[in-house]
Amino acid sequence: MKKIYILMICTLVVFACTSLYSNLVYGEKDPDPSGTATGNKTEIVAASGDEATLSDVADLAGHNKVSINMVWLLICGFLVMFMQAGFAMVESGLTRAKNAAHTMSMNFLIYPLGMIGFFICGFAFMFGGVGPLGTLGGYDGLNHEVVINLFGHSFGIIGGKGFFLSGTYDVAVFGMFLFQMVFMDTTATIPTGSMAERWKYSSFFIYGLAVGTIIYPIYGNWVWGGGWLAQLGNQFGLGHGHVDFAGSSVVHLTGGVLALIGAKMIGPRIGKYNKDGSANAIPGHNIPMAIIGTFILAFGWFGFNPGSTLAGGDLRISIVAVNTMIASATGALASTLWMWLFRTKKPDPTMMLNGMLAGLVAITAPCAFVSVGSAAIIGLISGVLVIEVAFFIEKKLRIDDPVGAIAVHGFNGAWGCLALGLFADGSYGEGWNGVAGKVTGLFYGDSSQFVAQLIGVATNIIYVGIIGFIVFKLTDKLVGNRVDAKAELDGLDIPEMGVEGYAGIKMDKNSETPLSR
Repeated sequence: MKKIYILMICTLVVFACTSLYSNLVYGEKDPDPSGTATGNKTEIVAASGDEATLSDVADLAGHNKVSINMVWLLICGFLVMFMQAGFAMVESGLTRAKNAAHTMSMNFLIYPLGMIGFFICGFAFMFGGVGPLGTLGGYDGLNHEVVINLFGHSFGIIGGKGFFLSGTYDVAVFGMFLFQMVFMDTTATIPTGSMAERWKYSSFFIYGLAVGTIIYPIYGNWVWGGGWLAQLGNQFGLGHGHVDFAGSSVVHLTGGVLALIGAKMIGPRIGKYNKDGSANAIPGHNIPMAIIGTFILAFGWFGFNPGSTLAGGDLRISIVAVNTMIASATGALASTLWMWLFRTKKPDPTMMLNGMLAGLVAITAPCAFVSVGSAAIIGLISGVLVIEVAFFIEKKLRIDDPVGAIAVHGFNGAWGCLALGLFADGSYGEGWNGVAGKVTGLFYGDSSQFVAQLIGVATNIIYVGIIGFIVFKLTDKLVGNRVDAKAELDGLDIPEMGVEGYAGIKMDKNSETPLSR
């Protein structure tokens, strides 16, 4: 415990000192941060009785356009933040009652932990070189991308401005920070499901800071911050570069790879596997909670995907929203029927949920670029894929993933990116990543876009796999990743958190069902 206290104290001291230093060095302020994205408030001032000029009207129209986009961005960010409640309910419902407080607490604390990490340096690493924020008024203060030159080509690798949000005192940057922070937190919470019921809270604490500071932002910079994956089109003629509209690779594949590495390294729960290697089912304790959580996630996804236009005036949002809805429905339907007809002869509720989530994950990258028919197909495939992958991971790889996070987010995140490279129909994305024309996939004549998608997926798996292994390995050496056997068998609520998730209810340790109050 002394190590944990020392670690927490050091973290707070470092945070305070670096924040103070950053404010001293970079703490210049724009003259009017309350204004538009450029820091200069648009004011339509007309003396009493005077008529507004044409210039006044143009300024007002421009100001209103930016205002609509800003409100849209923030509302969608609030929706995505609410997804944290959905994740908490899904993961807690699909695990055992004796670990409810622990699982819920991981889903709770990952929000502030990831946020602090993103605030310190993650946002700067990811968006410090993104360039003008066009839909939010054209602010160009995030303009420092670290670039290396190889073989006659430029490769952006990391942003270099915006640490502690200093030197970027502008409404556009603050709006962008909020929206992108909640995306990062979605990634961060995915491994809390795959590593549930045996992950030591001190190890999780360190991971939460690491994912917001270095793990997520660097790959995110390569795709969304103007980095080298986004420039595969300009540099090498590969479509529009790696395209990911709302995060199938940046958010979900990243979280899925971390979930895979973490679950493999921490090992299965006690009792999951027999000596002959066969797997035992360990049912969750509250299916209604998981179902409600899934509906919350599906609701929040309407901020996740349509919000990624970054513009309320981009009327493509209706197509994005409907594609998102249809893919979630076909994903749920496919998983229900696949289990019912081919796997267990019962319509397993847990797989219904994962099928819907798989459809949502898969449509996240291509939602703006495909027709509604293609969205339905993408969802159908994801609903079957999530089941087959989950069984493969459990039975063949013998990796214990209590909630199916690896199959839902990892494999379907990859599938979503590849689906964009196949189904993008050339109806949207003019000038995406600085490439002329609209985003078009293999089935509509551009095989190079599919190649760019493959490169982006492979890069994610390699980079996130390596950095995730390093973080989990170092954390294991420092505080240990796994709780001791007695705590795991008794339940983590009291040993790790000090309180029960269901105080006053006596649980049967074998069946996990309430006996009495």
